[in-house]
Amino acid sequence: MTDPDKKLTIEELEAELNALKVTPEAEPQLPAAQLPPLPEVPAGPLPLVPGESAKYRLPDMHPEGRKFLAIALAAVLFSGLVLEWTALSFVLLGIAIWVAAFFRDPVRVTPLGDNLIVSPADGLVSLITNVEVPRQLLGEGGLGDGLVTRVTVFMNVFDVHVNRAPIAGRLTRIVYVPGKFLNADLDKASEENERQYFVIEDASGMRVAFTQIAGLVARRIMKWVDVGQALKVGERFGLIRFGSRVDVFLPAGYVAAVAVGQRAIAGETVLAVKGAPLMHGAQAQ
Repeated sequence: MTDPDKKLTIEELEAELNALKVTPEAEPQLPAAQLPPLPEVPAGPLPLVPGESAKYRLPDMHPEGRKFLAIALAAVLFSGLVLEWTALSFVLLGIAIWVAAFFRDPVRVTPLGDNLIVSPADGLVSLITNVEVPRQLLGEGGLGDGLVTRVTVFMNVFDVHVNRAPIAGRLTRIVYVPGKFLNADLDKASEENERQYFVIEDASGMRVAFTQIAGLVARRIMKWVDVGQALKVGERFGLIRFGSRVDVFLPAGYVAAVAVGQRAIAGETVLAVKGAPLMHGAQAQ
């Protein structure tokens, strides 16, 4: 340290100041191999830019619902113009509003991470049980035989009915089975109702199976995908019209992350995780 009483020349002062400077070259540098990897950016547009506030927006209506809404509005106009706005006209107007709401297709923010299975459907988690793998899921591109955990999500006529992929991967099997139209909340609906099976395989070779099942009111199961097609987690793959359910068959090592009686949101709710369960019970209150 310089003696405060000692007078320094300009050259000596500059030399001391330079010695105190910290240059970027003097900072410790990590070898390239030790640098942390950049976070992976999911494919497709992000719904929210970091740092911005989320704002509410009215859900869009899926194009599949336009023809039904047009029919409902035509009935309203006919009853209003011909019958001069009787009580029937207002009932028909209520039905038209319900049709528009039924086919709503809101934006969803899907959790991304390893070893997660998200819900493919909106609705009530009505059953979690162990079952034999359905025969329609056995064979090439399907699952092996044995017991698996099945998580059932029941959709009533007020839920969003657009279905979304539970994991990212490639579809290896799709099987359509015609059948009855029992109440989808009944357990035997899994074996007797009209239904459509899917199997999707991720990059590690793990396969997840799920089933669209028609209900008491539903009369049409729709898919917009084919075998061999790749899907992102949370991507739309189909729709069931007017009340139904979706079953998800969990792979070995996965446990349910939801409880019976809980509400699930398609593309957002984590339905199952690999390893230890996230909870030890649940309580309705």
